[in-house]
Amino acid sequence: MSVSPNRNPQTPAEEGSTSKLPRHVAFIMDGNGRWATARGLPRTEGHRQGLEALRRAIRHAGKVGIEVITIYSFSSENWSRPETEVSFLMGLLRRFVQRDLSELHDANVRIRIIGGRSDLEPGILALLEEAEDLTKNNTGLNLVVAFNYGARAELVRAAQKLSQKVLSGEIRSEDISEAAITDALDTSGLPDPDLIVRTSGEMRLSNFLLWQAAYSEFYFCDQHWPDFDEAAFDEALSCFGSRQRRYGGVDAKAL
Repeated sequence: MSVSPNRNPQTPAEEGSTSKLPRHVAFIMDGNGRWATARGLPRTEGHRQGLEALRRAIRHAGKVGIEVITIYSFSSENWSRPETEVSFLMGLLRRFVQRDLSELHDANVRIRIIGGRSDLEPGILALLEEAEDLTKNNTGLNLVVAFNYGARAELVRAAQKLSQKVLSGEIRSEDISEAAITDALDTSGLPDPDLIVRTSGEMRLSNFLLWQAAYSEFYFCDQHWPDFDEAAFDEALSCFGSRQRRYGGVDAKAL
């Protein structure tokens, strides 16, 4: 998989995209199973095609100059799916690392994993850590993989970190600020998502980046994730570029 090096994020995007680029785009990649069912195929084929759509999205993000993309690859609630489907998804993860990791590394992509790790099977944890360790010094596109992730659980982990610091005397309770909470999250050091894209017609966050999404723009489309291609990505970027982001203020032109 070829990924273009990041360009300056302030540089206008390539043809078909927008000059007002988000720094960080997050994806809720929904509809793999529905895509397959609509075609009389097993759900596993939908997940396989969804992985191809992910490869397209990573390539396109690198091409247009986006700094960070976050993908909701496997939520903490997804473990409740049928065992055969979960097993297939874990196999896809292994194949993705084995097939794509070296190419992503060569393309200067840095991989970061967010989500709970304490209860992961050792083999899966080793794969995730391998991806992070190999690419930790890369300076191009940041690919953030939300795996075994739930935003409420992330906030609990952040609260536990901060409470331990208070108990140890490292900080005082009055030192707990928005900045301190942000720094205690799994996404510490990353910009909040400017744009969150969800496919397949659903219009909810599903326990994804609840804190970080406070001022994100949302883009919902009816396409199932396997059909999300470069043109669909550009449409989302174009929609983002047309919006006024006021962060609770007032547009100066309206005064």
